[in-house]
Amino acid sequence: MSLLDTEITRLLGCRYPIIQTAMGWVADARLVAATGNAGGFGFLAAATLRPEQVEPEILRVKALSAAPFGINFHLFQPNADEIIGLAIRHGLKAVSYGRGPDKAQIKRLKDAGILCIPTVGALKHAQKAIALGADAVTIQGGEGGGHTGAVPTTILLPQVLDAVKVPVLAAGGFHDGRGLAMALAAGAAGIAMGTRFLMTSDSPVPQTTLQRYVAVDDVAKIEVSLAVDGMRHRLIRNPLLQRLEQASPLGRLWLAIKSAHRFQNETGMSNSHMLKTLLRALKEDPAALSQTVMAASQPMLLQRSMVEGVPDEGLLASGQVAAAIDELVSCEALISGIAAQAEALLSRFAAPPHYPESKARQAGCVG
Repeated sequence: MSLLDTEITRLLGCRYPIIQTAMGWVADARLVAATGNAGGFGFLAAATLRPEQVEPEILRVKALSAAPFGINFHLFQPNADEIIGLAIRHGLKAVSYGRGPDKAQIKRLKDAGILCIPTVGALKHAQKAIALGADAVTIQGGEGGGHTGAVPTTILLPQVLDAVKVPVLAAGGFHDGRGLAMALAAGAAGIAMGTRFLMTSDSPVPQTTLQRYVAVDDVAKIEVSLAVDGMRHRLIRNPLLQRLEQASPLGRLWLAIKSAHRFQNETGMSNSHMLKTLLRALKEDPAALSQTVMAASQPMLLQRSMVEGVPDEGLLASGQVAAAIDELVSCEALISGIAAQAEALLSRFAAPPHYPESKARQAGCVG
């Protein structure tokens, strides 16, 4: 049995316990298919797709790969239930999510045999997700990109492993076989990576933006900011981020409202649905209302860099690991290299130690 055969590979039906996370504007059909063809497991990002684009993108993945894959969405999307229906109809293997879905949606997925794998950044969030029915969890340490917690992966992973009984995927800071070997040795069922897959030749991100990622050589340039939506957000420092941080709260909110309106038009969200989402946020946590408005602006701020290729005018979400990556390889080369390195490292500890007879006697190992 392969040293990389874990509970997650058996659940997801992939060759290696290497998961490509769903990044808005990045995790498209091509990247998901390339990941699956290389033996990993990819999640299609549906949160930034228009409703009429979701099914064609699912079909595109299927046309490019026979490997199983999953999809990611947000509860506040007006077409969340439709995405669940598409996942069921097309026999997708798993769904990943951050905020939501609710118990009824999770039950609908689980009744259809679709695995629910949320991403969390704190122990309490992992426990809540499992109480709602999650089949596995991805824990993202503070090293990870985009919205991220404050707890480092090396602390968060053991905390969650000690507290839950479902498979746990580790994310935040992983990019090679050494990281996979460490995660498996600690008890994780695999690793999940976003930034490393963004920085591949199969990524749809324009070269102008990709080269900005490759050029980062210092983790100090990949910092956490609260200026985007009031929550911890790890990004590469650029002129847009500097403007956001220097703007007044009113100025940031005005930018958020304008961007949220663009996102509303991009996704087809109705005014009534947006109002319902805001009212729900106000009811659950009045302090989170402005964050909800600002969070809706994030996809459009990402689009400028990730789709239009203007890295100075869009957000550059990134894990600290970008500073350790200096080339854009294919998903095939990336995944096969990670797997080979991890197996080589793990095999050193799986095999019994071998001593030459004289050394064995000196060590007291033989009589």
